Amino acid sequence: MSLGFISIKKTITNLAVASIMVIGIFSCGKNEGQGGGPGGPGGAGGGPQEPQNFAVFSLSPRSATLYSDYPATLEGEQNIEIRPKVEGYVEKIYIKEGAAVKKGQLLFKISAPQYEQEVRTATAAITSAQAQVNTAQLQVNKTKPLVEKEIISHFELESAENSLKTAKANLAQARSTLANAKTNLGYTTLSSPVSGVIGTLPHKVGSLVNGNITEPLTTVSNIQKMYAYFSLNEKQLLEFSRTYSGKTISEKLKNIPPVSLILSDGSTYSEKGKVETASGLLNTQTGSATLRATFPNPVGLLRSGGSGTVRIPQEVTNGILVPQKSTYELQGKRFVYVVDQAGKVKSTEIQIMSLPAGQFYVVTSGLKAGDEVVFEGGGTIQDGTEIKPQIMAANEVYQGLQ
Repeated sequence: MSLGFISIKKTITNLAVASIMVIGIFSCGKNEGQGGGPGGPGGAGGGPQEPQNFAVFSLSPRSATLYSDYPATLEGEQNIEIRPKVEGYVEKIYIKEGAAVKKGQLLFKISAPQYEQEVRTATAAITSAQAQVNTAQLQVNKTKPLVEKEIISHFELESAENSLKTAKANLAQARSTLANAKTNLGYTTLSSPVSGVIGTLPHKVGSLVNGNITEPLTTVSNIQKMYAYFSLNEKQLLEFSRTYSGKTISEKLKNIPPVSLILSDGSTYSEKGKVETASGLLNTQTGSATLRATFPNPVGLLRSGGSGTVRIPQEVTNGILVPQKSTYELQGKRFVYVVDQAGKVKSTEIQIMSLPAGQFYVVTSGLKAGDEVVFEGGGTIQDGTEIKPQIMAANEVYQGLQ
């Protein structure tokens, strides 16, 4: 019993000593935090925070090129549907789809025997009418001297002359009929009205065609010049009018620099174009106006019915540009942090152009040359916070600016 009691006593003693040590350590830590130690007011943990380093750049006037992109549809300078004017069967097709043709080149032959028959009939009618004229003329020649000698009355001469006039009228009518028959016969051969490229050929040899067919025999597209049609809404049209100088739309169009065409595969067409026309009215259904840019097409790369994007450049000279990453948006407004001479940041609202310059905004108000702006990380700063500015070189800030 004495040994068990001694063991329990030692255990209680050890626990008491451990508790005293824990209390002592806790008290020392608390006193250390309240005093001038590392955790106190005079130490590093509770003292004033050192200003953080932030990259800052100084604004200077810059030049840049802004680009406006507009979806466009492509059409040739001329897209002419080839349709028959007479009814008949397609007898011959002299061209192939996609072939280049010259003006006047033969395209189709329509089989219409009735028109050949009409020509023959009209030719025979002319021969008959000509014979009637000759006979009437002989009668007049025979009657005239007899009247002069008063052998027969003047009435006989007038009657002969009237017969001659009737015969001549019949001859003229026969000639007109022949001309019409030849014209109709000429419609059985179709030639290209312009130089261009042949479209599809939906009607094959043997097809019965006429002037009322739904699909034309083919389409000839003159693609030496290509028209790219694109639209501007009312707001864009107003901005366009304010951007380019000139009193009239025609003058403003002349002041638009050459435009580019972005093809459907994302590549840029090698030839530059020019915006030449703009519709005078807004479409009441779409609220937009249509503009047309013309592009040369010397190798025939562009085809009617294609699509692309018209890219219009706009030059900005001596403008204030800030990287997009240097701004933040709040309640529909855009802000930057400007650093004052004391090293404190101030949230500053800016107005920008709707069209960005790549990864940069063009500032129209709110900033001026010489202002120092926080480059990145402004979202972690509170207004009025003191920072340690790290000035960046201009080529670092504006790299990639076009």
